Amino acid sequence: MSTITYESRDTLAVIRMDDGKVNAMAQPFFDGLNAALDRAEREKPGAVVITGRPGAFSAGLNLKVLPTLPPDELKTTLTTFGRTLLRFFTFPIPTVAAVTGHAIAGGAFLMMACDLRFVAEGAWKTHANEIAIGLVLPTWAIVIAENAIPPRYHTEALLHARPYLPDEALERGIIHGVARPAERVLDVALQAAAPLAALDQASYAVSKTRQRAVRVQWASQLVEQEMVGLPKR
Repeated sequence: MSTITYESRDTLAVIRMDDGKVNAMAQPFFDGLNAALDRAEREKPGAVVITGRPGAFSAGLNLKVLPTLPPDELKTTLTTFGRTLLRFFTFPIPTVAAVTGHAIAGGAFLMMACDLRFVAEGAWKTHANEIAIGLVLPTWAIVIAENAIPPRYHTEALLHARPYLPDEALERGIIHGVARPAERVLDVALQAAAPLAALDQASYAVSKTRQRAVRVQWASQLVEQEMVGLPKR
C-alpha cells in the first residue's frame, strides 16, 4: 500500500500520509506527495487537507536511511525535500493541515507550509528540532516557518529549537486550533477547509503567489546550494 493516498470528498481533497510508523520522509515519500499534488492540480478541488496517522503527522527526514545514500542520491533527495515543501507552501489551492500527532523537523515544516493548521489534543509535539540535533536550517525552511510563526517567537522556535504542545502552539499563534477530542482533527480541518473552497481559485492562486513571491524566489535559488548537514551516526 502506498504511503501517500488521495481521496476526493465533495469539493475537497484529502491527502493522507500513513507508512504504519512515523511517516518518515525520503525520496519515495516525496514522489508520492508530488503525485498527490499533481492530481489536485488536475482535479482542482476547492481545498486540500493533508493529514497523518494517529500519533504521527510526520517525523521529518528519515535520518537512518539518508546517511546510507550515495552522495548524488542524497543531494537529489534533499533538493526534492526543499522543492516539495516549497511547492506545498505556494500551492495554488488552499491547504489545511490536520495534524494527528507529532510534527517533528520536516513534519513541522510541512504543517507550517499549509494555510491553516489544526492539531489533535494530546501530548504531541510540534518541533523544529534541527539545531538541537546538529543540523543547519535551510533558507526554504526558515521562509516557510517565519510565515507561520509570529515574529516574536522566531528565535524561540527556530534557533532555540523549542518544542510546543498543542495548546502552547495555539497560544503562540502557530496553529489555528486544537481538535478536542483528538479523533475529530480531520473533521475540524475539513470544516475549516469548506469555506475556503468557495473562494475564487484564480484570484486566490495569483494573490498567494504575489504575497510570497519575493522570499520564495530567494529561497528557491538556494535550495541546491544549501544541503542540510546530516548528523554523524
